[in-house]
Amino acid sequence: MLTLIEKIIFILLALISVGFTVHGFKTIIDSVRKGRPAPGLKNIPASLIKAGIAVLFQQTIFRARKVLSAIHLGLFFGLITYAFVNLVDVLEGLIPGFELTYGGAHLVFVFPSAIVNGFNLIADVMSGALLFSIIVFLARRFIVKDKRLTYRENVLLSPKVKAGGQNKDSLIVGVFVILHVAARLLGQAFRLADGADPFMPIASFLNSIFGVSQTGIHAAWWVSIGWVLYILPYITRSKHTHFTIGPVNLGLAKQNPRGQLDTPAKVDPGAKFLHDLSWKRILDSYACVQCNRCQDVCPANFYGRPLSPSALEVNKRYLLKEATFGSHPDRLLLPLTETVISAEAVWSCTTCHACVSVCPVGNEPMADIIDIRRRLLIDGAEIDSGVQNALQSLATNGNWMSKGKRLRGRWAKEMDFPVKNATEEPVENLWFVGDTASFDERVIPNTKMVARIFNQAGLDFGIMYQSESNAGNDVRRVGEEGLFEQLVEQNIEAFGKAQFKQIVTTDPHSFNTLKNEYPQFGGKFDVNHYTVTLLKLFEEGKLTVKNKLSNYKVTFHDPCYLGRYNGGFTAPRKLLELLGVEFIEMPRNCENSFCCGAGGGQIWMGKVAPGERPAENRIKEALTTFEANASDKTQLFIVTCPKDMVMYSDAVKTTGNEGKIEVRDIIQLVAEAVGVEMPLEAEAVAS
Repeated sequence: MLTLIEKIIFILLALISVGFTVHGFKTIIDSVRKGRPAPGLKNIPASLIKAGIAVLFQQTIFRARKVLSAIHLGLFFGLITYAFVNLVDVLEGLIPGFELTYGGAHLVFVFPSAIVNGFNLIADVMSGALLFSIIVFLARRFIVKDKRLTYRENVLLSPKVKAGGQNKDSLIVGVFVILHVAARLLGQAFRLADGADPFMPIASFLNSIFGVSQTGIHAAWWVSIGWVLYILPYITRSKHTHFTIGPVNLGLAKQNPRGQLDTPAKVDPGAKFLHDLSWKRILDSYACVQCNRCQDVCPANFYGRPLSPSALEVNKRYLLKEATFGSHPDRLLLPLTETVISAEAVWSCTTCHACVSVCPVGNEPMADIIDIRRRLLIDGAEIDSGVQNALQSLATNGNWMSKGKRLRGRWAKEMDFPVKNATEEPVENLWFVGDTASFDERVIPNTKMVARIFNQAGLDFGIMYQSESNAGNDVRRVGEEGLFEQLVEQNIEAFGKAQFKQIVTTDPHSFNTLKNEYPQFGGKFDVNHYTVTLLKLFEEGKLTVKNKLSNYKVTFHDPCYLGRYNGGFTAPRKLLELLGVEFIEMPRNCENSFCCGAGGGQIWMGKVAPGERPAENRIKEALTTFEANASDKTQLFIVTCPKDMVMYSDAVKTTGNEGKIEVRDIIQLVAEAVGVEMPLEAEAVAS
């Protein structure tokens, strides 16, 4: 129980602390509100409740780093416990007769012994868990110096970050937790006397060392609660704003499909300065845990490129801090490519969505990058010559391969059966073939095999020949919004001339944008990936397995735009099961699959950066997986994307693994299993 003077001092300090804390949060809110409008959210209360449940059960934390996530449970639930513990301690200090530690009948507030004992036991145990977890995390940062918490030298970083700003924040909060919890435990130890005290193993042990002390009780109370009064306003000015902003940010995360970018407003020229970003993505920077999980899964960062999604968010946070709490608003007038991310890093992103998917607080650094790209194109910034040539060809020819429109359907005219023109006669299935599958000689044999299988199964299908244009998925993610809309308009006009029930496509990139983004422009279609169509043909008995492929040991690569973006994990695996192969998963699979490195316009790049490419690393991962499951069977790397066929076939050669592993499209296995004769050109691809 505090004396009157102590109560007055505490109340004054508490008011000062609350004042600075409120000011801190008001500054954050004011800064966020300056951002551009974001797409409207529906049923926000329900979204916030859902996010709260996810945070409470640490669902988003356990997406990666399982062991550290388990240790984080002690930190998370320890801090939640201490929110109640601190409240009780303040009430005990201010209110006469309120003492939850003893709860005796002589006190004004009488609590049942079960509540008293339960509260004190939980507080005692969670004190130990909290101390253990914070010591582990401090040791990880300052003693072990986990490289996952650092950045590549070529990554643009705020000078404050380079000077150790993140470490300073971690140290201050870490020391606070240790001193706060230790002082509280000592305070409890000083209060314990011989008799029927609540069972508190840690406090009881300390009591056996220090004994009972009224002076110690007061000193421990002030150290414990005094630290809280300091740390509350500090949190609003440090990276630990994620304690409060993170759950809110998760609840306000985008509600539209993963594969659907926000349609820019007509007056939106992209992002050049920080507040050109939407308010939600300014909020991202305050929510950022700065855990670098996004950096862990970034293929560009792995490749050695100067891109770190984490650094992007960290730099945004420090830029805002300098402009608001640091009184340097002029910093906000500097371009984002000078303050938060380099131009080279902007063009390194594969838009694979891995950084967004793994983020425990719902951040979207990838979306920031696309906005910045759009502004760079509008401002006429210099871009890679390969990307420039691809965009020019797309604008002129409707494809990125500099091919005439009439050549798009040439492969179909070479078939020994007619392939319908869907713009001239009705079909049930409109096959949207895509650029790579239509023009790349390395992939065309697989395209022809898909047509053969469809034909044998009696599938009523057709293509649009020269009326088809690139779907625009990668065009939009490069930042060419105007060209994307032009391609959408061309394809929707072509779709209007065709009669069909549904669209099937062999290209995950086309699948994504047709399914998720064309509805933004009035093009609502039933769109399926060819693996779904093939599986349905087997299930309906229109295709049957004549030859079980038990002589193959295979692994499967989940394409980003089929798997992570659209959840297309099941159909390819069910097909492989039907075909009778020995199927072995790579460690990184499904949601955690590793990008091939082609997306976001990377396949168009004329200049290739040095270092091990993502596709090369993926082939090595497959071989390691096979080595752990040794057998004499032929080892196959199965893909379901034309770009993957190109990327991984090249990677096998550049890694010197020809003869050890073969890259095949799943259609090649289907053809072999159902007994469709493989043309000579397809055999060449398979070999």
